[in-house]
Amino acid sequence: MLFLHELHKVKGERLFDFEDAYRTGWMATMARGDDARLLWYANQAMGTGASYNVVTITAIKDGAAWERLALRIQGGDLQGWMREVDALRHDVTGKLLLPLYWSPLKEVNLREVPEGGAEHEPTLFMEDTGWPHAPLDDYIKGLEELYLPMIRNAREHRILELHAMFQVAHGTHQRREVVFWQKIVDHQALLRLIERPVRRQDVKPGTYMFDALKYRDQWQSKLLRTATWSPLY
Repeated sequence: MLFLHELHKVKGERLFDFEDAYRTGWMATMARGDDARLLWYANQAMGTGASYNVVTITAIKDGAAWERLALRIQGGDLQGWMREVDALRHDVTGKLLLPLYWSPLKEVNLREVPEGGAEHEPTLFMEDTGWPHAPLDDYIKGLEELYLPMIRNAREHRILELHAMFQVAHGTHQRREVVFWQKIVDHQALLRLIERPVRRQDVKPGTYMFDALKYRDQWQSKLLRTATWSPLY
């Protein structure tokens, strides 16, 4: 299974038009077939990065389904819709992702994804993107040994619930990149994390902040808020 990750730089005055286009166009069209489903539609929270950024993640059954989808956009039934959506945004960058071998999310039953979305309160996600200086496979193994147990074993002041971990499908983006997809379960704990500086005692052998430096020291975090109709949340 493939996951299409897109970062949309939406025109501010067309933000709601863009959202409507994805809800009634992309999501609804995908639901009429068996190749793909929109999973998440999320706005970057104000004050946490670039303005009017939207992240969408679409599950695609396989490579053949992705080819069919790409051809529909190039010259088929989705070409007109894409032209209209392009007028609502400054730019969009996309990449195909594969779940890590130990990711909590590996497969999606497309038929079980709510076809018309799901009404709910907005949910906050933290999307971390890491760029290792070590070989990619070593970084992925290191995350399994260091990060996964830390998240799973967290009890007091638990901040995150890990939903998925992805790597870039070969040839669709830069190779050395891993995407963390994590639901924020304790907003107050997140606030304390933001308020508290990294202390010297937090960066010593045996801590994640120290041991992970063997693999990477460059990453980016986004706080994303799902739309109230996003199929998954």
